[in-house]
Amino acid sequence: MKTFAVAFSLLLVMACSRHSAPTGPVRHYALTGKIVALDEKHQTATIDAAAIPNYMEAMTMDYPIESKDDFRALKVGENITGTLDVASDETYTLTHIKPAP
Repeated sequence: MKTFAVAFSLLLVMACSRHSAPTGPVRHYALTGKIVALDEKHQTATIDAAAIPNYMEAMTMDYPIESKDDFRALKVGENITGTLDVASDETYTLTHIKPAP
């Protein structure tokens, strides 16, 4: 039973990892929103994002930021645009971030 529990735990951790290499084709979606919070330790930004047609409703959630330089340039309260890159295993990162016009 212990072996099963350990194996199950390892599979669960692997399935939940957001920073693993993407598998399969990556889809790209335009994202616009307002930065609500920044988490330097995990390099994520909490963004109140507008709806992404054919992908998800408007919502506030954490987005991993791929580039350290992009992350350092972000400011809470700033409106931004970017590209949400979603792998076939549903892992995602935010790239090409710019201040919104």
